Amino acid sequence: SNQRMALVALRRGVRLSRHLSAPVYCRRFTDLTNVELVVKFPNQRWQSLTSRARKLSDAILPVRCRFCSSAANNGGDERDNGDERDGDEKDSDDKKDVDGTSREAVEEKDQDEQISVGGPGFALSAVNVPEVFPNVPVIAINRHPVFPRFMKMIEISDASLMDLIRRKAKLGQPWVGVFLKKDSSHEGDTVADVSDVYPVGIFAHVSELHDMNDRMRLLLMGHRRIKISEKYEESEELSQSDGTEKPESEETQPSLDAVAEPLLMVVTENMESQPFESNQEIKALQAEVIKTIRDIVALNPLFREALSNLMESGKRVVDHPAYLADFGAALTSAESAQLQEVLEEEDISKRLLLTLELLKKELAIVTLQQKLGKEVEEKIGKTQRKYLLQEQLKIIKRELGLEKDDKDAVADKFQERIKDSVVPDAVRDVIEEELQKLSYLDNHSAEFSVTRNYLDWLTSIPWGVHSEENFDISRAREILDEDHYGLQDIKERILEFIAVSQLNKSVQGKILCFVGPPGVGKTSIARSIARALNRKYFRFSVGGMTDVAEIKGHRRTYVGAMPGKAIQCLKKTQTSNPLVVIDEVDKIGRGFQGDPASALLELLDPEQNSGFLDHYLDVPVDLSKVLFICTGNVTDTIPGPLQDRMEIIQVSGYVEDEKKAIAQQYLIPVARTASGVKESEVDITEDALASLIKQYCRESGVRNLQKHVEKIFRKAALQIVEKTEETVAITPDNLHKFVGNPVFLSDRMYDSTPPGVVMGLAWTAMGGSTLYVESALKHSVEGEKSEPSLETTGQLGAVMQESAKIAYTFAKSFLSKHQPDNKFFDKAAIHIHVPAVSLSKFHSYINHSLQMAFPTLKQHRSVCQ
Repeated sequence: SNQRMALVALRRGVRLSRHLSAPVYCRRFTDLTNVELVVKFPNQRWQSLTSRARKLSDAILPVRCRFCSSAANNGGDERDNGDERDGDEKDSDDKKDVDGTSREAVEEKDQDEQISVGGPGFALSAVNVPEVFPNVPVIAINRHPVFPRFMKMIEISDASLMDLIRRKAKLGQPWVGVFLKKDSSHEGDTVADVSDVYPVGIFAHVSELHDMNDRMRLLLMGHRRIKISEKYEESEELSQSDGTEKPESEETQPSLDAVAEPLLMVVTENMESQPFESNQEIKALQAEVIKTIRDIVALNPLFREALSNLMESGKRVVDHPAYLADFGAALTSAESAQLQEVLEEEDISKRLLLTLELLKKELAIVTLQQKLGKEVEEKIGKTQRKYLLQEQLKIIKRELGLEKDDKDAVADKFQERIKDSVVPDAVRDVIEEELQKLSYLDNHSAEFSVTRNYLDWLTSIPWGVHSEENFDISRAREILDEDHYGLQDIKERILEFIAVSQLNKSVQGKILCFVGPPGVGKTSIARSIARALNRKYFRFSVGGMTDVAEIKGHRRTYVGAMPGKAIQCLKKTQTSNPLVVIDEVDKIGRGFQGDPASALLELLDPEQNSGFLDHYLDVPVDLSKVLFICTGNVTDTIPGPLQDRMEIIQVSGYVEDEKKAIAQQYLIPVARTASGVKESEVDITEDALASLIKQYCRESGVRNLQKHVEKIFRKAALQIVEKTEETVAITPDNLHKFVGNPVFLSDRMYDSTPPGVVMGLAWTAMGGSTLYVESALKHSVEGEKSEPSLETTGQLGAVMQESAKIAYTFAKSFLSKHQPDNKFFDKAAIHIHVPAVSLSKFHSYINHSLQMAFPTLKQHRSVCQ
């Protein structure tokens, strides 16, 4: 029993020695209640460890324990210590502690391998790193593993792991195992099984510990490689860390109350590198690794800082290949699997090779990064340098009086614009007021930009500036005849306008409206009029326009506000008397943004446009000197009040002779020049031109005729280039080869029109057409079943159907008046058909054809041919 009690006391003394890293001697032993142990500390550690040792001895060993220094007895204990040194020191020199380290080896440990742990309520001084420490807590990390001699700051929040670290710290065992997770997406502090982490990790100790209750921040220092053997099932330290002592039987039996935690501790073994010889290969690898590290450090300041921190700690990694390999791998930003491969490699030569490969990749990345950084810096540097030079130049010019401030320069520019202009007094007052407001505003404010744009528009209008008008009627007539054939009504009206202006000795404005079919030259004659009057030309179309702001302008409060078309016209032409063409006035739209046709009433009213008020400028502008020419196809869709303000001139279509003259004088020379064909290479005969007009181009205008002429010259140019023909002559016989089969043949369906059939004329905005009106009796008038009726067929609109009924009633009335005894309409069932109706709108001329159809049917006679 004495031996057994001695073993228990010895075990507890060994535990105390291990916790305190100091030799413990047994001075007196009778039984477990009469045991006296002596703990001896080195001189430099006496003051720092005494208080902590007393607490540990009370918690671990409920026996009397004295503490003393190696050099002093601390109050009468020198004799006892000397006796112990004589009797027990010899035996303890050869003993090993539980971790397998001799006392001399522990005392000779390098100070670099000592740490200090601090926390709330306790403080441990530097301790020696044990050679063997199999049971360690598991700290699972992501991304980069920890390498020996490198530090890593981590933060944990798992409650069970924090409790374990706290207990270990209180027991003076700040040793942990740091292992890399296989699944990098796992964010937890613990893992469920050993297979969730890589088997090879780092044995590290906690240099600093900051306990913040809900989380814990640890500064870890790696020491050596370890490898997981198995999961730690039970820990005696955990079972006795609360200071209670279990009976001996409980110490030897497994604890049934142990709480199963998810891989908090593991059993490990040290992983030693394979022995190596410093041969030429390893030296070469070392030199190349050092050179690559030097290149990386020269390019990236972050690596330079890491290297300087390592050098300041007094650790030389260059002399040892294993440390050099770990150092090189730790510097890189490689993938986790590649760094773990370096950590697990036992062959020093292969480890250096893997590290060199990672360093080369890192060098390439750093080189590319520096290249991109330099390019960006050069671009930014050039822009910044240019900006600084411009600012310096502004300051220098301002000091020398060569340049004024931005606001002063803007104000001077606006004043210079209106210096020689005849600006109305009301407008000048507004400009002065806005300039004064501009001087108070900040250059970068939104109101400054709005005011500057407003002043820009106000000063850009040609106040009182007029172009010198041509009053020479002969020259004007020559220009009009040169550009257009026919259109005598328009030419005479323009010459009258010039004559009136010449007599009044003043520039006048007028509002004209040209109405006619498409392609007759309404828009092009307007350009010729501007050239004949020596006025600036401006054109805009109102077809489909639905926004009043296009005419009257936007309010200045809106973002992107602009004046209307009338003010834009004045700014562009820089004259107060331009010629403005408002195209497609009969197709103007109307939407939820207003009615532009109503907005045109003020613009086109001679009594109002002398003080036209634009929404943006908000000052009156004189448009009375502007010559407005509107164009349209029909007058039916033009509002009545707008028609009343315009002088409408009807532009009729061209007949065959006029089209032939236009083609010979204008269309053919232009098409020949555009196609690059010489005059001698292509010849269009007059008969071919007449056939082209009759069979292909019957519309009122000449736009379709121009397209066919251009088509002829294009096909002729192709034949000349392909050298199939040297000269091309277009005749009526080969005309179809150039423009296809004829579209119109002959409108005469009958050599002699039968009774009841009359030819009529139809008119539309596109020109006109001929059509037959056919009438027939359904039944014989002599039959008993015949009843009077009227049936109409064909694509007849409401107007045409009304015309047919009116003609039927008129024929009955006329017959009853002149032949009262004739009962033809009392029994006649008449059917009227118009086979060629393909036009959407007809004039009343068709009524004559309908009225003629009934008498010819009744009298059974044909109309005179």
